[in-house]
Amino acid sequence: MISVADALEQALAAIRPAVRQGKPYVVGTPPEAPIKLNQNESPWDLPEPLKRELLEAFFALPFNRYPAEHPERLRRALAEYIDWPPEGIIVGNGSNELAFTVGLAVIDDGTPVVMPRPMFSLYEMIVRLHGGRIHAVAPGPDLQFDVAGLLQAIAQHRPALVILTSPNNPTGLAMDPRDIEAVVAAAPGLVLIDEAYVEFADGVGARPLLDRYPRVLLLRTFSKAFGLAGLRLGYLVGHPAVVQELYKARIPFMVDRLAETVALTLLRHPELVQARIAEIKAGVQWLYRELAALPDVEPRPSQANFVIFRTPLEPDVLLARLAKKGILIRNMSGYPELRGYVRVNAGRAEENRAFVVALKKALAGDETP
Repeated sequence: MISVADALEQALAAIRPAVRQGKPYVVGTPPEAPIKLNQNESPWDLPEPLKRELLEAFFALPFNRYPAEHPERLRRALAEYIDWPPEGIIVGNGSNELAFTVGLAVIDDGTPVVMPRPMFSLYEMIVRLHGGRIHAVAPGPDLQFDVAGLLQAIAQHRPALVILTSPNNPTGLAMDPRDIEAVVAAAPGLVLIDEAYVEFADGVGARPLLDRYPRVLLLRTFSKAFGLAGLRLGYLVGHPAVVQELYKARIPFMVDRLAETVALTLLRHPELVQARIAEIKAGVQWLYRELAALPDVEPRPSQANFVIFRTPLEPDVLLARLAKKGILIRNMSGYPELRGYVRVNAGRAEENRAFVVALKKALAGDETP
């Protein structure tokens, strides 16, 4: 009779090597703190009157019935929101799910994929899980995108997929629209442009490219500007013919009725969303100015809802001192290009002020709560 240890080894051997050799994407559970500025979330929940309106809708939902296979009401609303045919939109359980869908549809064993670095680490995980070959292009001075390097990598490797993030997580930098178009024009395959933070940036992002380049895919989320990180909603936009092929790789019933209802409600209240975007952008600008005014603190400009910066302190030491004062920020040293950097997202005005006060004390050596 086979031993349990041998049986376990046989079971593990059935898992693909690309999976076993990888690492899980784990955010971890941060400690509780009064001021949470570490996950790029919106600092505002929905207003109470709007929540009560949604509560009525919640009671009317039939829990025993499947949601729509593909949430058509929300797809049509998004089509109007971005002025694009509904057949060219996929709504998913967060933009991460849709990124996996693109990977499943495009990346096979040995498929070349070009991307800049540093970049949201989930993309590297997706490429490796599907057996693709990553051709990452290091940043230029001040962490800017190396556009010439990207174009060279595209010419050399002829990738089936190029992935861009603009504004970029983790740096907060946005690509010049002319540079994005240069990459798109040079790419032989699909170009996935992650615009999770596009509402905080200058301009309209890469939306105009959809009209001229069928290879462009835009990926957006309701987690940031819309403040719905807890409901998991994202959407992908592309040429209808390309999107119909991607649908074949997508799991159905991924968007629940409540999430769709909340998203539809927010799309009917654009004034609320725009007001909060304006406050967050003002908060980012304020944080950058305050950080730049501190001795030996080096912030980077940002068109996202966060700022990365370096201080003379080791990140773990700084985070520990701030946590004692009830404030959470993020250590970015897991990215080789960002060793020594930390990240703070814009919160409410009073949270931003409390963070700067606590930072000054932490930098001065104050380790008290």
